[in-house]
Amino acid sequence: MNKLLIAAVAALALPAAAQAQDTAPDGSRAFGLEPYIGIMGGGDVYAHQSEFGSNGRHGVMDGYLVSGLAGVNVPLGAFFVGAEGDIAKGTNDIDWEYGAKGRIGARAGETGLIYISAGYEWVNGKTSRGYPHRSDWIYGGGVEVGPHAFGMGSSTSGVRLRLQADTYNFRSIRPMAGIVFHM
Repeated sequence: MNKLLIAAVAALALPAAAQAQDTAPDGSRAFGLEPYIGIMGGGDVYAHQSEFGSNGRHGVMDGYLVSGLAGVNVPLGAFFVGAEGDIAKGTNDIDWEYGAKGRIGARAGETGLIYISAGYEWVNGKTSRGYPHRSDWIYGGGVEVGPHAFGMGSSTSGVRLRLQADTYNFRSIRPMAGIVFHM
Protein backbone atom coordinates (compact mmCIF):
# COMPACT_ATOMS: atom_id res chain seq x y z
CA MET A 1 0.00 0.00 0.00
CA ASN A 2 2.81 2.45 0.86
CA LYS A 3 4.58 1.66 -2.40
CA LEU A 4 1.38 2.33 -4.32
CA LEU A 5 0.89 5.68 -2.55
CA ILE A 6 4.51 6.68 -3.23
CA ALA A 7 4.15 5.74 -6.90
CA ALA A 8 0.92 7.76 -7.20
CA VAL A 9 2.51 10.85 -5.58
CA ALA A 10 5.58 10.52 -7.81
CA ALA A 11 3.40 10.18 -10.93
CA LEU A 12 1.59 13.40 -10.03
CA ALA A 13 4.71 15.32 -8.91
CA LEU A 14 7.06 14.52 -11.81
CA PRO A 15 5.09 16.33 -14.56
CA ALA A 16 4.71 19.39 -12.32
CA ALA A 17 8.46 19.40 -11.56
CA ALA A 18 9.31 19.03 -15.25
CA GLN A 19 6.94 21.85 -16.16
CA ALA A 20 8.47 24.11 -13.46
CA GLN A 21 11.91 23.55 -14.97
CA ASP A 22 10.59 24.54 -18.41
CA THR A 23 9.96 28.12 -17.26
CA ALA A 24 12.39 30.86 -16.31
CA PRO A 25 12.04 33.01 -13.17
CA ASP A 26 9.94 35.55 -15.10
CA GLY A 27 7.46 32.88 -16.22
CA SER A 28 8.69 32.74 -19.82
CA ARG A 29 9.93 29.55 -21.41
CA ALA A 30 13.29 28.37 -20.08
CA PHE A 31 14.23 26.97 -23.50
CA GLY A 32 13.27 27.92 -27.07
CA LEU A 33 13.43 31.16 -29.05
CA GLU A 34 12.43 34.61 -27.80
CA PRO A 35 12.27 37.17 -30.63
CA TYR A 36 12.04 40.87 -29.79
CA ILE A 37 11.94 44.34 -31.34
CA GLY A 38 12.59 47.71 -29.78
CA ILE A 39 13.16 51.43 -30.11
CA MET A 40 15.85 53.36 -28.27
CA GLY A 41 17.28 56.84 -28.03
CA GLY A 42 20.59 58.21 -26.83
CA GLY A 43 23.82 59.67 -28.07
CA ASP A 44 27.26 58.83 -29.37
CA VAL A 45 30.50 60.73 -28.70
CA TYR A 46 33.76 59.71 -30.37
CA ALA A 47 37.19 60.42 -28.88
CA HIS A 48 39.79 62.60 -30.62
CA GLN A 49 41.88 59.42 -30.99
CA SER A 50 39.21 57.60 -33.02
CA GLU A 51 39.48 57.19 -36.77
CA PHE A 52 36.88 59.98 -37.06
CA GLY A 53 39.22 62.41 -35.29
CA SER A 54 38.37 66.08 -35.16
CA ASN A 55 37.46 68.09 -38.22
CA GLY A 56 38.70 71.35 -36.70
CA ARG A 57 35.35 73.16 -37.06
CA HIS A 58 33.11 71.15 -34.79
CA GLY A 59 35.46 69.29 -32.44
CA VAL A 60 34.94 65.54 -32.00
CA MET A 61 32.28 63.64 -33.92
CA ASP A 62 29.06 63.29 -31.94
CA GLY A 63 25.30 63.19 -32.27
CA TYR A 64 22.01 62.02 -30.87
CA LEU A 65 20.52 58.75 -32.11
CA VAL A 66 17.10 57.15 -32.56
CA SER A 67 17.56 53.42 -33.07
CA GLY A 68 15.36 50.52 -34.09
CA LEU A 69 16.45 47.00 -33.20
CA ALA A 70 15.42 43.40 -33.68
CA GLY A 71 16.85 40.25 -32.20
CA VAL A 72 16.33 36.84 -30.75
CA ASN A 73 17.33 35.31 -27.42
CA VAL A 74 17.82 31.61 -26.81
CA PRO A 75 17.01 30.97 -23.13
CA LEU A 76 19.22 28.43 -21.38
CA GLY A 77 17.51 28.14 -17.99
CA ALA A 78 18.65 31.11 -15.91
CA PHE A 79 20.99 32.27 -18.72
CA PHE A 80 20.56 33.24 -22.38
CA VAL A 81 22.48 33.86 -25.60
CA GLY A 82 21.23 35.95 -28.47
CA ALA A 83 21.84 37.92 -31.65
CA GLU A 84 20.67 41.43 -32.48
CA GLY A 85 20.73 43.93 -35.32
CA ASP A 86 20.14 47.67 -35.13
CA ILE A 87 19.86 50.73 -37.33
CA ALA A 88 20.09 54.28 -35.97
CA LYS A 89 19.48 57.69 -37.51
CA GLY A 90 21.77 60.35 -36.11
CA THR A 91 21.98 64.12 -35.77
CA ASN A 92 24.88 66.59 -35.74
CA ASP A 93 27.91 64.74 -37.21
CA ILE A 94 26.37 61.25 -37.45
CA ASP A 95 24.20 60.34 -40.43
CA TRP A 96 23.51 56.60 -39.85
CA GLU A 97 24.80 53.79 -37.64
CA TYR A 98 23.94 50.13 -38.12
CA GLY A 99 25.33 46.89 -36.82
CA ALA A 100 24.99 43.34 -35.62
CA LYS A 101 26.09 41.80 -32.34
CA GLY A 102 25.82 38.77 -30.13
CA ARG A 103 24.66 38.84 -26.51
CA ILE A 104 25.16 36.60 -23.51
CA GLY A 105 23.64 37.14 -20.11
CA ALA A 106 21.59 36.05 -17.16
CA ARG A 107 18.04 36.52 -15.98
CA ALA A 108 17.71 38.69 -12.88
CA GLY A 109 14.69 38.43 -10.63
CA GLU A 110 11.26 37.92 -12.16
CA THR A 111 11.59 40.09 -15.28
CA GLY A 112 15.18 41.33 -15.62
CA LEU A 113 18.05 40.57 -17.95
CA ILE A 114 21.72 41.51 -17.50
CA TYR A 115 24.00 41.05 -20.52
CA ILE A 116 27.25 41.83 -22.30
CA SER A 117 27.52 42.11 -26.08
CA ALA A 118 30.03 42.30 -28.93
CA GLY A 119 29.68 42.74 -32.67
CA TYR A 120 30.42 44.95 -35.65
CA GLU A 121 29.17 48.50 -36.29
CA TRP A 122 29.10 50.63 -39.44
CA VAL A 123 29.08 54.40 -38.86
CA ASN A 124 28.28 56.90 -41.60
CA GLY A 125 29.60 60.30 -40.62
CA LYS A 126 28.17 63.37 -42.28
CA THR A 127 30.65 63.99 -45.07
CA SER A 128 29.33 67.55 -45.44
CA ARG A 129 30.78 68.19 -41.96
CA GLY A 130 34.07 66.45 -42.79
CA TYR A 131 33.46 63.05 -41.19
CA PRO A 132 34.05 59.77 -43.11
CA HIS A 133 32.21 56.44 -43.14
CA ARG A 134 33.95 53.76 -41.07
CA SER A 135 33.30 50.38 -39.45
CA ASP A 136 34.83 48.57 -36.48
CA TRP A 137 34.08 46.37 -33.47
CA ILE A 138 31.49 47.40 -30.88
CA TYR A 139 31.33 46.16 -27.29
CA GLY A 140 28.82 46.84 -24.56
CA GLY A 141 26.48 45.75 -21.86
CA GLY A 142 23.11 46.51 -20.44
CA VAL A 143 20.07 45.61 -18.41
CA GLU A 144 16.41 45.06 -19.18
CA VAL A 145 13.74 45.41 -16.53
CA GLY A 146 10.15 44.26 -16.87
CA PRO A 147 6.99 45.86 -15.51
CA HIS A 148 6.94 43.73 -12.35
CA ALA A 149 9.95 45.71 -11.10
CA PHE A 150 7.78 48.84 -11.19
CA GLY A 151 4.70 47.25 -9.60
CA MET A 152 2.79 46.92 -12.88
CA GLY A 153 0.71 43.85 -13.64
CA SER A 154 0.75 41.35 -16.45
CA SER A 155 -1.07 43.71 -18.86
CA THR A 156 2.38 44.86 -19.95
CA SER A 157 4.06 41.45 -20.01
CA GLY A 158 6.69 41.15 -22.70
CA VAL A 159 7.61 44.84 -22.43
CA ARG A 160 10.94 45.76 -20.84
CA LEU A 161 12.81 49.00 -20.23
CA ARG A 162 16.37 48.67 -21.59
CA LEU A 163 19.42 50.67 -20.54
CA GLN A 164 22.70 49.96 -22.31
CA ALA A 165 26.08 51.46 -23.08
CA ASP A 166 28.27 50.50 -26.04
CA THR A 167 31.71 51.55 -27.20
CA TYR A 168 33.01 51.66 -30.76
CA ASN A 169 36.41 49.93 -30.45
CA PHE A 170 36.89 51.60 -27.03
CA ARG A 171 36.99 55.05 -28.67
CA SER A 172 33.43 56.20 -28.08
CA ILE A 173 30.63 56.05 -25.57
CA ARG A 174 27.08 55.33 -26.70
CA PRO A 175 24.54 55.35 -23.83
CA MET A 176 21.01 54.38 -24.93
CA ALA A 177 17.62 53.87 -23.27
CA GLY A 178 14.39 52.53 -24.69
CA ILE A 179 11.61 49.96 -24.74
CA VAL A 180 11.92 46.37 -25.95
CA PHE A 181 8.91 44.23 -26.87
CA HIS A 182 9.49 40.50 -26.35
CA MET A 183 7.16 38.28 -28.38
